[in-house]
This record gives sequence, C-alpha cells and structure tokens, in this order.
Amino acid sequence: MPAVPNKVAERIAAGIKRFQPIIASAKSRDVGESDTVIIVTDMLSEVFGYDKYSEITSETSIRGTWCDLAIKLDGAIEFLIEVKAIGSELKDAHTKQAVDYSANQGTDWVILTNGEIWRIYKVTFAKPIAHELVLEINFTLMNSKKSSDIELLYHLTREGWLRSALGEFHTQQQALSRFFLGAIILSSPVLEVVRRELRRFSPDVKINTEQITSVLMQEVLKREVVEGEKADEARKKLNKAASRLLRTKSSKPASARPISPPMGPVEPETEQEESKEIEQRNEDADS
Repeated sequence: MPAVPNKVAERIAAGIKRFQPIIASAKSRDVGESDTVIIVTDMLSEVFGYDKYSEITSETSIRGTWCDLAIKLDGAIEFLIEVKAIGSELKDAHTKQAVDYSANQGTDWVILTNGEIWRIYKVTFAKPIAHELVLEINFTLMNSKKSSDIELLYHLTREGWLRSALGEFHTQQQALSRFFLGAIILSSPVLEVVRRELRRFSPDVKINTEQITSVLMQEVLKREVVEGEKADEARKKLNKAASRLLRTKSSKPASARPISPPMGPVEPETEQEESKEIEQRNEDADS
C-alpha cells in the first residue's frame, strides 16, 4: 500500500466523517441523478483534493453524448466519471456506457459511481475494447480511523493520481492474478526448478519439463487459468518481460556478462552439475 501524506490522510478522514451522513440522507430521500452529481462533485473536491473550478468539469461532450464529470489536469482529461442516482443499482449496462465514454474519449480510466459505490475500471484499447474492474469502494463502509481504508481512498486522490498510485495498484493486482501466476508456473525457469527437485527425490527416474507441463495443465491447474484470452494475455506479458530482460543483458559490455550457455537444452549428467546449471541461470536472470 502507498504511504499517504499526513495532510492528505487528514483530509480523507475528515471527508469520510462529513460525507457518510450526507450520502445516507440523500439515499433515504431517493434523490435523483442531478443531485447525486452535486454530491459527487463535492466529494471529488473535499475528499479527493481536485480543484472544483479548474480540474472538475461537468457534462463533457463525447461524440454527441454527455459524460457527467471529468477530471482535467494541466488541460488534459485524465479520467471520466459517470454518475447514477444514489439509490440506483450499478448495472452492467451502466458499466458499458461508462467504458464506451472512456474508449471514445481515449482515456485509460473511468469511474462509475452512485456516490455510495465507486467502481474504477481500466480500459484496454484492443480489438475489441476491453475493461477490467480494478477497484470497488463502498464509501459508507469506510472507517476514518482505519489506515487501510485511508490508503484505499488515496488511490482516487489528486495526490495519488500524480504519483501513479492507481496504476501501481493495478500492476500489483496483475502480478498476483491467477492467470499471471499460472503463466509463471508454466515458464521454463520454474519448470526447470521443479524438474530438479523431482529428480532430487527420484534420482533414477528420467523426468523432462514436457511431462511436468502436461501434468500441471491436466491435473493441477484449473483449465480457466491456462486457457482463454486472459491466460494468453498473461503469457504475452511474461514473454515481453523476459525479452526486456534479455535486451538489458545484451546491452551490457561483454566483460560484464557471463558466458552464454550453448543453444538448446543440455541434460546435466549429475545432480551437482544440474544444480550448478540452475544457479547459473538464476545469476543470469538477476544480472
């Protein structure tokens, strides 16, 4: 979790105390969307720290339609906010509407809220356009004395945005996703470590990484973790990261790089040689 500056933490805590009863009262009166927009605007200013007059814009025109609010920093729209009436349930159709606004505007982030529930989506400009729910906050359940709640709300603040807190949170989420972990488990370095450990227990049995992969995919990992679009995307990201690592290594002077092993897999004759081989790979990866 990010370190929240004291002044920001104090502002968030005060905002929780101030707006929770306002939200509760508005919900009990079943106020409409226009009144909810006013409440959300005040929250963006007083809780999250955006300037009401220069950074919060209303009724942003997007290809002939209107999005309720937008946050603009240094003249550029950073993200959009689609607001629904405070008593309304946020439905899939509302999500699609918000994501379409974001896609047409060209912004990576969009918020869908009814003042009580805040949903933050990351929009991916692929074919077709994709979106991912990164964060969902029930503002009425936030505790002004709980540091984890203050840190959660910090991701939406002006200060957090300028420090890319939300982007870092999303990156951490991706790294710990079941798809990314599945891709790592099935990657060559991890499979080699598993093979080494299996041979340690059964030194007389020949085991190769293809056999390990087959067992993991068919009997250990869930099918949804290793198949489908999200699994493919995780493998692509892992391969890109590996490629960047290789480019970084290749850019080093020859004297600073370890001697590369021969191309293609080489079967170690003894467990000791295999251990040295794995250690060398780990050293290469860390360099």
